[in-house]
Amino acid sequence: MESDAEGTGAPERAAIELPASWSWAELDDLRSADERPVTDGPFGSNLATRHYTHSGPRVLRLQNIGDGEFRDVRTHIPESHFERLAVHEAREGDLVIASLGDDLPRACIVPEHVGPAIVKADCIRFRAHPEVSTEWLLRALIAPATKQHAAASLRGIGRARLGLNGIRSLPVPVPPAAEQRRIADALDTRLARLARIEERLVTAQQHLARLGDMVMVAAATGILASDSDPQHVTLDNSPGVTDGELPPLATGWRWARLQDIADVVGGVTKDSKSQDDSGLPEVPYLRVANAQRARLDLSQVTKIRVAPKALKKLRLRAGDLLMAEGGDRDKLGRGWIWEDQIKECIHQNHLFRARVQEHATQPKLLGWYVNSAARSWFEANGKQSVNLASISISKVKMLPVPVPSADRDDQKAFVALGERVFSRFHRLTDACEQGLAHVTALRRILLSEAFAGRLVPQDPHDEPAEDLLKRIRAEREAAEAERKEARRAAAQARRKEKQAAAGPPTATPPPASHTPLPEGEQTTLPLEFTE
Repeated sequence: MESDAEGTGAPERAAIELPASWSWAELDDLRSADERPVTDGPFGSNLATRHYTHSGPRVLRLQNIGDGEFRDVRTHIPESHFERLAVHEAREGDLVIASLGDDLPRACIVPEHVGPAIVKADCIRFRAHPEVSTEWLLRALIAPATKQHAAASLRGIGRARLGLNGIRSLPVPVPPAAEQRRIADALDTRLARLARIEERLVTAQQHLARLGDMVMVAAATGILASDSDPQHVTLDNSPGVTDGELPPLATGWRWARLQDIADVVGGVTKDSKSQDDSGLPEVPYLRVANAQRARLDLSQVTKIRVAPKALKKLRLRAGDLLMAEGGDRDKLGRGWIWEDQIKECIHQNHLFRARVQEHATQPKLLGWYVNSAARSWFEANGKQSVNLASISISKVKMLPVPVPSADRDDQKAFVALGERVFSRFHRLTDACEQGLAHVTALRRILLSEAFAGRLVPQDPHDEPAEDLLKRIRAEREAAEAERKEARRAAAQARRKEKQAAAGPPTATPPPASHTPLPEGEQTTLPLEFTE
């Protein structure tokens, strides 16, 4: 191998001091002797969606490759197509590496239950040498130092890509074979424990989210603050919308249409002509990305040029409710209350603004309802195009909304109670997020410690990694020499077959002599010498 100061990955190698029995290698140095150099899967011209079937051999795609785990997303092709692409076969125990997407190099091990399978484009199959632990190599590929090295080699616009040469040359710190197995076992135990903790935290988050929706509905319908039994209150049907089953209300509450208690308008449409007019005022404006479920994300707010008349009409005020007009179907209507965070701010045409009439209800009560119980109403009344869903302003105006009693103090008390309950939820959800962040940090630390040689003790009786690498290199060179000899013999055999098929060459008879020699005389042939 090259010295640590040379070759690919030199900065990473210099930054990590390995134990004496370890050595650096590149990924391609660790492949099986009978395995050809790392290659990509077949491209779309050879394997396209039209080839997929409901059963048969599997196709392993980017969707199957998690960061250290195999995702069981099933795609199949016919047996005949599998046979034509058998050179790209992935077997149980092979590594499959993603060369496109996020968090590269993502990798996983093909599990036993997959059966016959091939890899598709942008998926790299790697078959390690039998003396190299595949479980250890997987962890080495997804270790922070390897990802840091890969980040410097990424290319592409939009989705990042790690080329074949970048994958082949990934620097890997190689411990002795016995220590590889000890590291893999230790990591499996510790990472499995972290995975269980992570799973419980995610489950807690999901329970909190569902419970939070229930609290929002209870707060928005008055039930959270009511001692009496909830009542089912009817609302007259309106043509053009489907109301479905409405939730019960607290005593004294009623149903109304959104247009009865609020002024609903669309936003500004961005056009290039206005944006080129430097005489128009430039103001911040909110987009669909800013309107999240029961919150506003103002981390990125862009600006737009608008006419003074449009600015006056669309300028946001404290208490305005913003709702998404388009996007995924389950995100229609999501949004939250504007609280004058930015001065002179307006909103785009893909957001609706509802300005509640004075004393009709508290904006937060309306916001809680829109982001909880009203979600099914938006889904039922939206329309779906090829990629996106949307809902018209005329339908949004017909949204059924719960209306409390006219007593303004009571309305404020409902909001105050809901805020107290939600502050507890926020503390719990924050604790879950902090726990998940700790799990991510611990996982990163474990991998870093493992591949710096500090996770398990070294055994002086282990064969040094350099000896293992030399043996792998010698086996690979011998196997390549055998393949070359086999190719040469096959080429010679083809030439002989071709010659045999053409038949023996036809002999040309010597020219006949027209002057007979006298009997008993000899003739002398002239000789010509050339230098």
